[in-house]
Amino acid sequence: MIEQVTPGALPDWLRTATVDGVPPLLLDVREPPEWQAASVRPAGAELLLMPMHNIPARVADLDPDRPVAVLCHHGGRSMQVAMFLAQHGFERVANVAGGIDAWSRDVAPSVPRY
Repeated sequence: MIEQVTPGALPDWLRTATVDGVPPLLLDVREPPEWQAASVRPAGAELLLMPMHNIPARVADLDPDRPVAVLCHHGGRSMQVAMFLAQHGFERVANVAGGIDAWSRDVAPSVPRY
């Protein structure tokens, strides 16, 4: 089962997922125009922008031992990617439930909604 983390709970998840000083990865799987419309850089994570359609070809570029939180617009694409990563041996994967839209609504109203 994929762990569901709300944007408000993400800072705690990032803190507990940090291993030996290495921060977890926040994998944003939206498309470049979406990144330009709204983006976030939470403290305690390394942000990687990689559109969903690139994941299968680039999964070997990711470390399966590193915790990963996956983000998209509403949580659907990120859930699909999180399940894909889990099926490919990633041990700690979380879906950012509600995506960047929930982030705008619940955590940071300054992040534009689209």
